[in-house]
Amino acid sequence: MPNWGGGAKCAACEKTVYHAEEIQCNSRSFHKTCFICMACRKGLDSTTVAAHESEIYCKSCYGKKYGPKGYGYGQGAGALSSDPVNNEERQPQEPKTPHPASANSNPSKFAQKFGSTDRCPRCSKAVYAAEKVMGAGKPWHKTCFRCLLCGKSLESTTVTDKDGELYCKVCYAKNFGPKGRGLGNLGVVEDNE
Repeated sequence: MPNWGGGAKCAACEKTVYHAEEIQCNSRSFHKTCFICMACRKGLDSTTVAAHESEIYCKSCYGKKYGPKGYGYGQGAGALSSDPVNNEERQPQEPKTPHPASANSNPSKFAQKFGSTDRCPRCSKAVYAAEKVMGAGKPWHKTCFRCLLCGKSLESTTVTDKDGELYCKVCYAKNFGPKGRGLGNLGVVEDNE
């Protein structure tokens, strides 16, 4: 049936969306009233939407459905500790080499549709806008944006980088900072007495 004088079709209700009421997300059009989370039905806007394939969610429901799972991840009063389980000092490790990006010249339909070709340096998987954090000039998943040595979750104020890897300020200072008496690394300086 021809589309007489109307606009695009709404991705949610498939009815005509006229320009005055149109909201666009990932090259799809929605009515303002149809631009809602598929799980909790809360109204969305450009700052609260998170898309997964052809579905749209609020950031909270997206995190519950597709985010990290396990004890301490956003459920109840529990909290994850970023400190190592034992009290031993962790020694610097050789940086893990990420899996090579596949040489597949035919990316997934989702990547073609939503245009993501960014790869996370830590896990080598695609990084989409809803989960992207920039650090050391590269895109990272929020869950991969952690210190290489201690695993602490990082933020823009706590991240430092060396050779393309991310470290918290404490691990960076311990492993790459100045060494000697009074600088927290007493065992490094030799005594010539």
